[in-house]
Amino acid sequence: MGALKPWHIILLVVVIVVIFGSKRLPDAARSLGRSMRIMKAETKGLMDDEKDKAKEDLVEKADAQSGRAPLTGEVQQNADPVQRERVADR
Repeated sequence: MGALKPWHIILLVVVIVVIFGSKRLPDAARSLGRSMRIMKAETKGLMDDEKDKAKEDLVEKADAQSGRAPLTGEVQQNADPVQRERVADR
């Protein structure tokens, strides 16, 4: 009872053709494909944004531990004196 048999699929196709008509089915399939492509691209973009955010967080954490100002390379006031000399020498 749980498995789809070939006659179930044939009946389903016939019902879909009767409801939508044979002329509108290619357009519907095309727009469904476009929608799926857009969704895939947006999902990939969100995943890439999350990876970029995670990398930024790691860089900021490393900068905070080393005493540098985030993304500028400048030394913060509470940095150790050796690092201040290194930056001053540059």
